[in-house]
Amino acid sequence: MPHIPGTRALHAFEAAGRHLNFTRAANELHVTPAAISHQIKEFEDQLGIELFHRTSRTMRLTEAGEIMHIAAIEALSGLTRAVSRAKKMARGSSLLKVTADAQFASKWLMRRVEVFKKAHPDIELRFDISYEVRDLELEDVDIAIRFGTGKYPRLCADRLFDNVIIPVCSPRLLESGPPLKEPRDLFRHTLAHIEWSRRGVTWPNWRMWMAAAGIDDFDDSRTIVFGTSTDALQAAIDGHAVALADFTIVANDLSEGRLVRPFQLGIKMAREFAYFLVYPESIADDPRIVAFRAWIIEEAAKTQI
Repeated sequence: MPHIPGTRALHAFEAAGRHLNFTRAANELHVTPAAISHQIKEFEDQLGIELFHRTSRTMRLTEAGEIMHIAAIEALSGLTRAVSRAKKMARGSSLLKVTADAQFASKWLMRRVEVFKKAHPDIELRFDISYEVRDLELEDVDIAIRFGTGKYPRLCADRLFDNVIIPVCSPRLLESGPPLKEPRDLFRHTLAHIEWSRRGVTWPNWRMWMAAAGIDDFDDSRTIVFGTSTDALQAAIDGHAVALADFTIVANDLSEGRLVRPFQLGIKMAREFAYFLVYPESIADDPRIVAFRAWIIEEAAKTQI
């Protein structure tokens, strides 16, 4: 939670009450345990209330402390949201801050933003490129592009793509490596995919693709498993492997000749997960949001298989 001037003691109390340990609270707030103890003591003296029962080995909130701790959490949350809204209001109505992960930004979004800028010269786009999920109500960003379920409290979510996973490789690999005329020919190549699962849904892998191609005796012991699709995709671009990749992410690489599709067969990702445009319900009618939403949905439609 961002620090708000004038709330040091409140932050110290909230962290101490959550951890029930001054040392862990101090580590979280990057201060000393003595500083936490001093702030809590000063807070108790000002209130005239004992907030903690302390022994040589344990610490717990008093009944009054529990009431105050709940209030502290609510107060800090309310203040943080108010600061976020105030900052967005203070920077004016022309700036729109967009957050997206690095792969989506570099492979899809940034290649198209000039179209938006030409259509809306009155809106200044600023980007927050990060794999961390930003809190749109607490942080100084307006709108996000997220891969997930699209079910986020108090947020609107517009589905952008139906993700289709396809095999891709460098054209150099086709020219110099063993020929790829039928799916079984892939057995003579290095195959790469990522390992990812959420809520019982698994990102399509080579065993799944082979099964869809009618091959039930595939040995996946020689496949390379990457932690990120960026690494798997780079292995394909460098000519080291045939990789399974999301068509949305590789569409430009295909159109510009860095990658080719040796086979047309693709596997659809489970509909529970997709890329979504996400923004707070409270600003859904903001003209900047309305304009960006209309533009990106139209662009996304052009990228579908």
